[in-house]
Amino acid sequence: METTGFWPALGEADRGKVAELAVRRSYRRGDVVCREGDRAAVVVLLLSGHVRITNATSDGREIVIAVRGAGDVVGELGAIDGGPRSATVAALDDLDALVLPAARFAALCRREAAISWALLLVLADRLRDIGRQRLDVGGGTITRRVAAQLMQLAVQHGVRRGDDIVIAIPGTQAELATTAAVSRESWARVTRELRRLGVLSTARGQVVIHRFAELSRLAR
Repeated sequence: METTGFWPALGEADRGKVAELAVRRSYRRGDVVCREGDRAAVVVLLLSGHVRITNATSDGREIVIAVRGAGDVVGELGAIDGGPRSATVAALDDLDALVLPAARFAALCRREAAISWALLLVLADRLRDIGRQRLDVGGGTITRRVAAQLMQLAVQHGVRRGDDIVIAIPGTQAELATTAAVSRESWARVTRELRRLGVLSTARGQVVIHRFAELSRLAR
């Protein structure tokens, strides 16, 4: 996946300022990077790999709300406002990351205008994407949930065929909709629109991702 987000928005000198305050850390697939409700102690900058971002529902289900990858930053909101983690972040595959104490990251942003501006651009882009999803597909957070679910399946089960990624779907449409916490009709509507946009195509028992970067944008 092409590197996007906070890290490439920084110049070389600012990357060095971030890196000198951080510890490089690896996570294995399935490791929990941070858990919903915990104190926000660190900010994590992803150098390689993917994470899924989930919320727990009142009935105990785990809902995938986004997938993020190389270049993205996670845990930044807790560093900004001091609040608890708003979601659980777990490794979808092996990760390489820079981990910074939240207080040091916040102080760095206050001190370095270029770094705080890069973070602001990331947050603005995420807000714009939510708006685009509502306009483009009509689903808002529903679109992001379905896209995040498909991203997760692509990372964990996808097989490369040229520029495409082929996913053998592990379940029925109704089961996939339940996992994404949307109705079957909403899941079908979003995937139908994604087909129209050329993001993917479907056949019995499989989904083929044609525009991985666009799916990634919708999942963020």
